[in-house]
Amino acid sequence: MKYNINGKNIELTSALENAVEEKIVKLDKYFNDNVTAQVTLSVEKLSHIIEITIPFNGSVLRAEVEGKNMYNIMDDAVAVIEKQVNKFKNKIKSKHRTGAVNQLAPSFLQEVEETADDNIKIDKTKKFAIKPMNAEEAVLQMELVGHNFFVFFDSDSEDVNVVYKRKNGTYGLIEPVFDEE
Repeated sequence: MKYNINGKNIELTSALENAVEEKIVKLDKYFNDNVTAQVTLSVEKLSHIIEITIPFNGSVLRAEVEGKNMYNIMDDAVAVIEKQVNKFKNKIKSKHRTGAVNQLAPSFLQEVEETADDNIKIDKTKKFAIKPMNAEEAVLQMELVGHNFFVFFDSDSEDVNVVYKRKNGTYGLIEPVFDEE
């Protein structure tokens, strides 16, 4: 993998560049030599920011980490990219249901190329009558049907809205807003 290291509002010393290269070399095992990582180091007020962007095969992996010390946040940025690569790896495994993908070396990139053209497949379509109601009624209906969300026609705003159950046990409401251009 190749690296382009840039600085914004910061002087790129050789020590800083070497530190970035030492940390980012961990990602070499995932990508072949024709992939280029863009690394931008910047300082805004008292915050140090490192941004790593790796475009490949029509996809982009990106990490942006902010902290007080540039050297400390480098590991965090590399960890974010590694997490994204592993997520990609698991996606490939689940799609192909094979144990053949044990490492994400050049063979990983070939696998991604094969799956990159796959479209999202909608497996099922449901149609239902929308009855005017308020958000509280929609939450009750959602609980009755045992779903995590419920689409309804808001009787007050006369818009289609969505209520959903949040991870912390509370409820959320999505109200669409259309841009007027």
